[in-house]
Amino acid sequence: MSLSYAAPVPGASLLLAFRPVQQTVLVIGSNALAAARAFAALESGAAVLVFAPAGQDSICDELKWRAAQGQLELRVLGDNEDEHDALERVFASSAPRLVCVTDTLRTLDHARSKSSAEWIKRLCARPGVPLNVADMPELCDFTFLATHRAGTHVQLGVTTNGHGCRLAGRIKRELVAALPRDADRAVQNVSRLRVLSKAQGPVEDDEAEAADVNAPAPQRNAVQETDVDAAKRCMRWIAQVSEYWPIPKLAALTEPDMVSLLSDPAPTLQPVSGGVHDFAPAHGRIYLVGSGPGHPGLLTRAAHSLLTSSSTHAVLSDKLVPQSIISLIPPHIELHIARKFPGNADNAQAELLNTAIDLLQRGKTVVRLKQGDPALFGRAGEEVLALRAAGFPPVLVPGVSAALAAPLLASPAIPVTQRGVADALAVCTGVGRGGKGASVPGYERSRTTCVLMAAARVGALCEAMLAPECSRRSGDAYPPHLPVALIERASMRDQRVMCTTLQDLEEAMVALGEQRPPGMLVVGWSVLCLDGEGDTTVLDCVESSEILEIDLQRVQKWLGGIRWKVVEGLDAAWDSL
Repeated sequence: MSLSYAAPVPGASLLLAFRPVQQTVLVIGSNALAAARAFAALESGAAVLVFAPAGQDSICDELKWRAAQGQLELRVLGDNEDEHDALERVFASSAPRLVCVTDTLRTLDHARSKSSAEWIKRLCARPGVPLNVADMPELCDFTFLATHRAGTHVQLGVTTNGHGCRLAGRIKRELVAALPRDADRAVQNVSRLRVLSKAQGPVEDDEAEAADVNAPAPQRNAVQETDVDAAKRCMRWIAQVSEYWPIPKLAALTEPDMVSLLSDPAPTLQPVSGGVHDFAPAHGRIYLVGSGPGHPGLLTRAAHSLLTSSSTHAVLSDKLVPQSIISLIPPHIELHIARKFPGNADNAQAELLNTAIDLLQRGKTVVRLKQGDPALFGRAGEEVLALRAAGFPPVLVPGVSAALAAPLLASPAIPVTQRGVADALAVCTGVGRGGKGASVPGYERSRTTCVLMAAARVGALCEAMLAPECSRRSGDAYPPHLPVALIERASMRDQRVMCTTLQDLEEAMVALGEQRPPGMLVVGWSVLCLDGEGDTTVLDCVESSEILEIDLQRVQKWLGGIRWKVVEGLDAAWDSL
């Protein structure tokens, strides 16, 4: 099959966050739009020069005030001056980096003509200065977004690519209404976390170190770990916190919280005297609750009740539980999120259990919140035994597992079992004990294999499935043309489904770009069976001598001659559920 990457769709803008600090931005015109352009340039740190070709009386009050305050420079075209000569001198003396023409607005009594604007276009073209001309998009090298600045660190910009500026403003307002009020504070705190982390040891490029935040990490060895290793591990942890923690929780961090967050104390589970208790605890009660794949509509009624109850005192959550679930928790309930540093899962587990036992001994009602179903690769068994030994046997509340929900939420849907295609299901994990690679079942044509926590371990999984002989596979090798689907952020608005073949999976992952954890892999013929007109004949031709050729044609039809295809987003019908 030929190579295939995302096809460019013309008409978009190349969106850049440009900071012309101490460089000149030239604004031609002196109306209210000129004042708006000048203000935007001032906020970027630019030196602003406003050229007023219509004389002193045309200058709006805001520009006069800013000039009087020394925020910008005003140059007014003299009565006997030629505008072209004057602009030539401005270019020669100030060497602007950007030029904005604002006196072409059609609502002005004496709007600049198109031929005059075209002359300015040619003037800018000689030194290669980008130009924006109001109401003349065909002359623009760049356009302005409808922007909102939330504090000093967060900016939001919206563009309709010249097809509806007023609508862009409305879309911006609606996005701003949905923006967490404390987003700017959260950014400040994350910035401070990065400073504290880098103080532990030199890290040359913290962004590069944190780029693949969910890649497998070896279990931490506190004795052998250097300061640089610790700093790198902290940067990955900060990146994970930025990805998973609720913005209000990030915004509420204090300096002691940050120091504690990065301390990585490597706790051990504290022993509790008295041995195993067979009966209900005398004080607190704990519930091990499955949160489902992430969409609030997929919470069970029991889980929703516990998370919102006035009698619940604390929630101890895994880091992967998404904001949409966490936001349901009322302010009166304490929220603790697992500090699962890369390579520190066991220690974080012990720390969380210590916290739970401390709360329970104080008579609190605790919800231990887990992604999906608590017993499906959720370490529920370990927690049950530890809590039972401490005298607090938990109540287990099942949750909807992504192993079943995610394939069905894909577009088109993937049934994990389907008559004529798959009559068995295997569910496994991409993460073995201690962070090692996990084993996979051998290939069976009639079976669908779902691998949870797979996205960061695709290379090892492909090797285990495709290799003729592999100690981490219990059975036959998988055919390289077998359909697979990688489903990320299942049930969330930014869900992404990438479909390809097993042999192209690694390359497709690279082309896909940044991962969106959590991600699961569906492997088997069920991946294609409901696509288009459907194909439920996979098991009909098992005995055919031409089975390979039939399968290759089936895959070719499914992919349409390309090597992979991607579907972004969750079906809009879920917005109302």
